[in-house]
Amino acid sequence: MRKFSWLLFLLVLAKTNSLSAQESSIYTSKLKEFDRAVSLYKDNQYASAQYLFEKVKATTQNEETRSDCTYYDASCAVRLGHANADVLMESFLETYPTSSKSNQAYTEVAHYYFNQGNYKEALRWFEKTDESQLSAKDKDRFNFQKGYSLFNSNDKKEASKYFNKVLNSETYGPQAKYYMGFMAYEGDNYQEANKYFDQVATDEKYAEKLSYYQADMSFKSGNFEKAIEQGQKAMAKSTPAEKSELNKIIGESYFNLKKYNEAIPYLVAYKGKRGKWNNTDYYQLGYAYYKQNDYENAIAQFNKIIGGKDGVAQNAYYHLGESYLKLNQKQQALNAFKNASEMAFDAAIQEDAYLNYAKLSYELGNSYQSVPSVLLGFINKYPNNPNRSVVEKLLIDSYISSKNYKEALTLLEKNKSPENRLAYQKVTFYRGLELYTDRDYDTALQMFQKSLANTSDAQFTARATFWKGETEYVLNDYNKSLLSFKQFVGMAAAASTPEYKNSSYNVAYAYFKLKEYDAAGDAFQKFIDKVKDDKVRITDAYLRLADCRFVTSKYWPAMDAYNKVIELKSVDADYAYYQKALCYGFVSRNDRKIEDLNIFIQNYPKSSYRDDALFELGNTYVATDKQDSALKTYDKLIAEYKTGAFTSRAILRQGLVYYNSDRSSEALMKFKKVAAEYPKTPEALEAVATARLIYVDSGKVGEYATWVKTLDFVAVTDADLDNDTFESAMKQFDQNNTTQAISGFRAYISSFPNGIHALKANFYLAQAYFAEGQKDKAVPNYEYVVNEPRNEFTEQSLTRLGQILLSGSSKEKAIPVLLRLENEADLYQNKVFAQSNLMKCYYEKKDFSNAVVYADKVLSNPKTDDNVKSDAQIIIARSAMQTGDESKAKAAYAKVLPIAKGELAAEALYYDAYFKNKEGKFEASNTSVQKLAKSYATYRYYGAKGLVLMAKNFYGLKDSFQATYILDSVIQNFSDYPDVVAEAQTELSAIKAEEAKTNSSVR
Repeated sequence: MRKFSWLLFLLVLAKTNSLSAQESSIYTSKLKEFDRAVSLYKDNQYASAQYLFEKVKATTQNEETRSDCTYYDASCAVRLGHANADVLMESFLETYPTSSKSNQAYTEVAHYYFNQGNYKEALRWFEKTDESQLSAKDKDRFNFQKGYSLFNSNDKKEASKYFNKVLNSETYGPQAKYYMGFMAYEGDNYQEANKYFDQVATDEKYAEKLSYYQADMSFKSGNFEKAIEQGQKAMAKSTPAEKSELNKIIGESYFNLKKYNEAIPYLVAYKGKRGKWNNTDYYQLGYAYYKQNDYENAIAQFNKIIGGKDGVAQNAYYHLGESYLKLNQKQQALNAFKNASEMAFDAAIQEDAYLNYAKLSYELGNSYQSVPSVLLGFINKYPNNPNRSVVEKLLIDSYISSKNYKEALTLLEKNKSPENRLAYQKVTFYRGLELYTDRDYDTALQMFQKSLANTSDAQFTARATFWKGETEYVLNDYNKSLLSFKQFVGMAAAASTPEYKNSSYNVAYAYFKLKEYDAAGDAFQKFIDKVKDDKVRITDAYLRLADCRFVTSKYWPAMDAYNKVIELKSVDADYAYYQKALCYGFVSRNDRKIEDLNIFIQNYPKSSYRDDALFELGNTYVATDKQDSALKTYDKLIAEYKTGAFTSRAILRQGLVYYNSDRSSEALMKFKKVAAEYPKTPEALEAVATARLIYVDSGKVGEYATWVKTLDFVAVTDADLDNDTFESAMKQFDQNNTTQAISGFRAYISSFPNGIHALKANFYLAQAYFAEGQKDKAVPNYEYVVNEPRNEFTEQSLTRLGQILLSGSSKEKAIPVLLRLENEADLYQNKVFAQSNLMKCYYEKKDFSNAVVYADKVLSNPKTDDNVKSDAQIIIARSAMQTGDESKAKAAYAKVLPIAKGELAAEALYYDAYFKNKEGKFEASNTSVQKLAKSYATYRYYGAKGLVLMAKNFYGLKDSFQATYILDSVIQNFSDYPDVVAEAQTELSAIKAEEAKTNSSVR
């Protein structure tokens, strides 16, 4: 047993020794491969070394060897630039955190990321490295790369610490000095920058870059000559981006040396930052052109400055204004000076810009604010300006020239100094004319009276007197009107006024309205004798002269005057012919009267006097005992005018003809027809009275009583009380005791609602209410009259009722009344009144087709005056705009323009500019807008819209500054017109979006 055991032990021992020897041999072999790999690694044969390291790591059991292999494997990957080098190294550090090669690994990873350009990640690994463990060679590399990584991270202070450590390094020193110089350059420490740059200036690697920086530093140091020299030297070897910047440096250096001609080509060659120029860039090039008197190119640059709110912009806008003035583009200059005057960066420029703005506002007009307020603003802001006296004179003149009388008056009311007395007289006069044109007669009269209270200029005193009379005439105060006209004629200065020519005509009409017909006729004759070139007024004067002679029973002179009207082929020729026929009757020439009436009926079939003529012809036949002709004529009248004013009278006359011919039954038929179809009219009352005679004569009083009971307007037993009550009220009315008359008519209507005089009572009560200003109360009484069969009061009641309803809140109610008036009116004035107001009512209710129909009717009437014609053309134009028919609108506005006044003229002028803009006629459009600003500044709404048009025109003319500045001003100054502001904002946004493509200053 023991021997066996010992033998076994020896066998085991032998086996163990054999295995140990084997393992030592393997280990020694692997160690040789590892050493060989390290040798290859040191010989920079990284690919071969990496292969062996990976092979050893895969087979060795020695942990230290595996750790080293893992490190070298990753290090080879780093040096070979493998994509997974960072992963391998990080894996090593994670697996062997206590390895002696950890610090070296941190450095390797940092260098790897640095070489990849990932400086942020490199910096993270550099921070983990223990610098004390690095060799001198490795320290230089570490310090430079960490310094550069810090530089790249914009930590210039820390970067400079590491660069400083390698300034003397043969390898890294030049680079470190370059970056130290660059950091000093960026920090505007040009002395320090030059110190470092000079140390590397001989190194070709940096020479090209340094020339650019040195040129820039010379420029920024104010050494412009040297900047030009260095910049030109650097130009040839620079990149396109650097060349752009060098052009800027050289161009701006020449600019600062006031060598503008030399500056221009360099400033033009500058490409801008990221392809965009800023406001300063545009200003410098623009100013260089300006100094060379090249104003067109100066303007082209200055007007690209958009949204500038600094000293550069103020300077640019001022010189832009001067450039425009040099080219006589005054409207553009006004806008530029206005902009410069609103900036306070340079007080001297601001003051001079304001002065130019004020002068140009006076000359051209101003849509932004009234010219007087601009001039006053300058005087108040710069009381010591040497041009103050000039501006004060312009201020006085501007009150008149700007035609902005409303605002001018407001300013003058606050400053009633003696030197402004003349201006106040003129402004109140012109404001009165403006209000008269706008039909605000009461306020116009007040203005003329104020003008007359300041009699500084005899001519304006005379003119104010005339227009005071004209206004009093329109207000139906004919006595005062006549007095004013007479005072005017008696003034020495009157003969030199434009109003004097027609003064006799106005005097004549005042007499005419006062029913002083002899004096009126003489005045009309005086006008005819004096004036030869006013066909319209001369014809009308002959007509009124004839009427005056007719009324005063001077029939032969009346006929002479009527013949003149006929010879002149006036629109009133039909009336004159009819009146002449009547005259023959009054001079006992009934045969000639009958002849002329028949000719009239034949020659004027559409005359509004045709029914008058038929009625008068019938009456004349009766007077000359031609009963059958009379009856036929009355039948013709009744057949043609079933609802006419003479129809009831014609039937009554037929009854009277039958009655006087003892044809009682036929007479009764006619009388009963009048009573049944025209109750409560005077004709009905006369028919009943005459029928009573027939019944009494025939002894049929009972039949009469039975018939009368069917008539609700005849109460036989109350007749006396009825008559007395009405006559009492009528007496008060005739004596102008309106209050008492109202009380009397109301009492009558209350007591006799269907009385004999019910129609008249309702009419005269309505008239009394109207005269007292109680128009709403008059409505039911006028309605009573118009709802009765056609009578002598129908037309006047329809007219008054139309007036009242038109002045109320619901004008639509007036339409049916006006339609009746149009169809039933005998007086052409009432027909025109109906048609013109139907036109307006239909327009207001957006019934554009009917509005145009009535506008055409108004225009077709030769008697329509200019104010109504302009209203009609405006309605046509506005309706066409609403329905999208701009061609028709354009034609209508073109017809309005020559005849319109006041706000309608402003509207027409705006659309004149609008259509020119649409046609691309931008300059012509601007001319119309300028006229709008100068002549119609009072109408701010159209002024504001005109400015938006002007902005569009300027943008169409490639003038961005003018366009954007005007739109900005509209937005700031016209907030009371939100629709205009909204349009301006839309246009401004579109322009700025387009301009932002080339100007980095645009926001």
